[in-house]
Formats: sequence, C-alpha cells, structure tokens
Amino acid sequence: MNNGRFAVSLHILTLLAHKQGEWLSSEYIAGSININPVLVRKEISNLREAGLVESREGKNGGTTLAKSPSKILLSEVYNAVRQEVLLGRSRNDPNPDCVIGRQINEQLDGLYVEVEDALVQKLGKKTLANFYKQFR
Repeated sequence: MNNGRFAVSLHILTLLAHKQGEWLSSEYIAGSININPVLVRKEISNLREAGLVESREGKNGGTTLAKSPSKILLSEVYNAVRQEVLLGRSRNDPNPDCVIGRQINEQLDGLYVEVEDALVQKLGKKTLANFYKQFR
C-alpha cells in the first residue's frame, strides 16, 4: 500500500463518480492525476478485476463505474490494491539466539494484522459517495 496505488485508484474512482454515466478515456483520467496513461490503464485493469469499474475499447470506449458510488466501500478499493504489509517488512534476518531477534518477526506480523484490520474496518465505514461529497 505504501506505493501510492490506493491514492491513484481512489483518484480514478472519484473522477468517475464526478463524471458518473460517462465513459472516460485513460488519457483524460491521466490528465487529472498528472501521470502516464499506461499507469492509469494498469490501475483500471485492477479495479475492473475487483468489480469496481467497467471498461470498453474503441472510439466510444473508456471507463465508468460498475456500480453506484454509494455501493463502493473504500475498503474494497484498499483490498483491490493491497500488495504488501501496510507498515513494511524487516529487510534482515534477526539473530535467532537473541530473545528479541527470534520472536520479532512473529510479533510484528501480529501487530501488522491488527493495524491493517483496524484500517480496513475504518475504510469499510466510508463509501466512494461519502468521499466524493467532500469535493462539492
């Protein structure tokens, strides 16, 4: 999650909520986010797999929301882009002879699950519609 995919995906979905019913091109969306359209298409593909958007190719193609913004939970967006542990992983192998070293990763894993569960619960209480209303 630390890589910004949640922010990009939420930006895409919020823009689609703003233009609800329209089919937006990846170029248009990329212009709003100020990133390369290829990156937008990758996120759109992921959001489509999660059932959050629909896409079609061709002259009148583009992307639109697959369901009402009031039916899209922010936790769904988070789960669609989740790739790694929220707080990261230790990059070294702790000393197994140390009382802390031999247990640290197990204890961190438990803490990370607890923190991420709290985040998902909080995001599960807010819809895309709730988030979008802040922009009016």
